[in-house]
Amino acid sequence: MPQSSRAQLAKVLKTELTLPIRHVTLWSDSTTVLTWIRSESCRYKVFVGTRVAEIQELTDPDTWQYVETSQNPADDITRGKTLLDLAGQSRWNRGPPFLRQPMDQWPQRVAPAAIDPEEELKRSTFCGLTVPATKQTIPEVSQYKTFAEYLEASVQHLHGAAAHPNDISARDYQEAELIILQQVQQECFPAELTHLRASKPVPSSSRLAALAPEFDNTSQLIRVGGRLRRSGDLEEDAIHPIVLDSHHPVTKLIIQDFDEKLHHPGAERVFAEVRRRYWVLRGREAIRHHQRHCTECRKWRGRPDMPKMADLPPARLRLMRPAFYSTGVDCFGPYQVKIGRRTEKRWGIIFKCMTTRAVYVDLLTSIDTDAFLMALRRFISRRGKPFELLSDQGTNFKGGERELQDAFFTLQPQLRAQLASQQISFTFNPPGAPHFGGCWEREIRSLKAALQVTIGAQSVTEEVLRTVFVEVEGILNSKPLGYTSSDVADLDPVTPNSLLMGRADASLPQVVYPESEMLGRRRWRHSQLLADHFWKHFIQHYLPGLQARQKWRTDGKQLQIGDIVMIIDQQLPRALWPVGKVIRVIPGADHRVRTAEVQGKDRTYVRPVARLICLPALPDED
Repeated sequence: MPQSSRAQLAKVLKTELTLPIRHVTLWSDSTTVLTWIRSESCRYKVFVGTRVAEIQELTDPDTWQYVETSQNPADDITRGKTLLDLAGQSRWNRGPPFLRQPMDQWPQRVAPAAIDPEEELKRSTFCGLTVPATKQTIPEVSQYKTFAEYLEASVQHLHGAAAHPNDISARDYQEAELIILQQVQQECFPAELTHLRASKPVPSSSRLAALAPEFDNTSQLIRVGGRLRRSGDLEEDAIHPIVLDSHHPVTKLIIQDFDEKLHHPGAERVFAEVRRRYWVLRGREAIRHHQRHCTECRKWRGRPDMPKMADLPPARLRLMRPAFYSTGVDCFGPYQVKIGRRTEKRWGIIFKCMTTRAVYVDLLTSIDTDAFLMALRRFISRRGKPFELLSDQGTNFKGGERELQDAFFTLQPQLRAQLASQQISFTFNPPGAPHFGGCWEREIRSLKAALQVTIGAQSVTEEVLRTVFVEVEGILNSKPLGYTSSDVADLDPVTPNSLLMGRADASLPQVVYPESEMLGRRRWRHSQLLADHFWKHFIQHYLPGLQARQKWRTDGKQLQIGDIVMIIDQQLPRALWPVGKVIRVIPGADHRVRTAEVQGKDRTYVRPVARLICLPALPDED
């Protein structure tokens, strides 16, 4: 039986038998095979090497022992034995006699030495690189995090660990730095060094060919030849900078050292300072790559990674529903009004239909709960009860004053209770996410622009301010939905007023219908006809224009639990923005994360990804 088959059989028996097997011994009378089993399989050709590797994987080489051919019953079948000889009591069916003796009386464990057949051995080929050794060795660069630490360790290594710091001079640091740069160039440009030492030009395919490199016999370094040698105002290092490879770890430490000494400026500033002494191949790319992974650089210049713009929410697609079925609400102001000889503050509140873009503007005397609920009752009485109200969750909704943000959390349950009795669903956007309510924020911008043109900075009476609010509301409801064509043959675009009052603009006269259309039995169809006309033009000409994503067309890096982020706070300088860890992500309907919960030092924040800047992982001590 071949040795690989014996190994397979031993493996099967150990796996299938329920009896405990404490020791396994495998026998072979081939010294050559035993030598193969106790050697590395890679030394042999494919046929032998594959089987040796299989035997070594299935069994331990120490379980194999040598048995002489005269004592091996496996050879009896090949020595002309008759069936009568094999059927009797013989070692063929009972095994060799020495197995019934104690183990110390078994044949010797070590097989006689055998010589590997030459025809089964692979041909060995030496592959090596001859590199001239530097005069002195320095520590491994991967053990150090900064160039200063690496230079300090190199100085100590060159002068011995017992050297006193007072015995080390500036010259020692210069020599250590020179040895470091020599080793870097030896590892990165061995062929170029060979050519330049022999006073030969570098090959045209070399990465240094465009630099006209020169070999400095004093420092034993490759320097840029360049075209500035005639300048008498520049230093020698600036005219002939030292060439470095951007992928070498020492070069990365040098770039990091410059970045930290310059207090993390832009890439061009660091690049300019590096060029005063070193010529780093693809230097700008290397510096930008470093700054993308530098925690401090990310704190000062990092931007949020925005996901792709989401699909339109259901509130924007309530087709064939009455106006203000889904409504966004927000407050703005304050404005000064004159009451007698004194002035008081007034605020505005806007209700925006999410589907038809219609607006309703009202005046608030204050921004407490009662004033909002009274404005909501007036809105319902004039425009009907909405199915849902959408609002932001902070300072805008409370009139724009920061001190009311804390009071909002006590105000919110009262609002929910009042709206629940009206069967109105109230949805809040995440804090600090005005782009979640861009639909009504854009209308507030238009409204403020109209107010600035109309009343400017002057104080008016409350009646004048309310009148201006209503007139601006009419202007906003007269804005066309979609593109307005200059061709008189094209259809006129519809406006929110087309649905609210049956005409595009409140200042235009009402449409005059013939006497035949004013019959009582046809008058009930008039309002439905106008609504059908609005929705037909809305679906055909305006709705398809909402398909395109105007921004955020690609996905940025998606936040995950455990990421370190910096929270944007526009009311604080960037250096004081809080840093925390993401403890929960809130994906949208398309499974893209747009909101996350961040655990800060002393509180928990819920913020959109537009207010979170992802930072590299910080060390544990930070």
